[in-house]
Amino acid sequence: MRRLLVAALLGAAWAAQAADLDDRVERLARELRCVVCQGQSVAESQAPLAVDMKAHLREGLAAGRSEGELRAELVRRYGEQVLLRPELHAGTVALWFGPLALLALGGLVYWRRGRPGKRREHKDLS
Repeated sequence: MRRLLVAALLGAAWAAQAADLDDRVERLARELRCVVCQGQSVAESQAPLAVDMKAHLREGLAAGRSEGELRAELVRRYGEQVLLRPELHAGTVALWFGPLALLALGGLVYWRRGRPGKRREHKDLS
């Protein structure tokens, strides 16, 4: 009876650890872009490379490596385009602030040229 109880407790602990590992792999895979697919995360993609990347993440986490170490390794291997949310630095400023700058520029052009429907009255100099 005692052996059965110990086996049950060990089985429950192993299942909890496996579920935690699955959650960590999934969370990290959602932060990474599939370099083969257009616009999909590694978690969403079924491409062979994405499957290999998930397996690599699982092996690394199971071996005790941190998520940061694995993320940095993949950035070294594939470049920063592998991150769905690249870090802010001189090389990624355009990615982070480019859309806002374009929106501001469009608003400025809209304001300077006059809004559609606004009637401009010109004085007749005759």
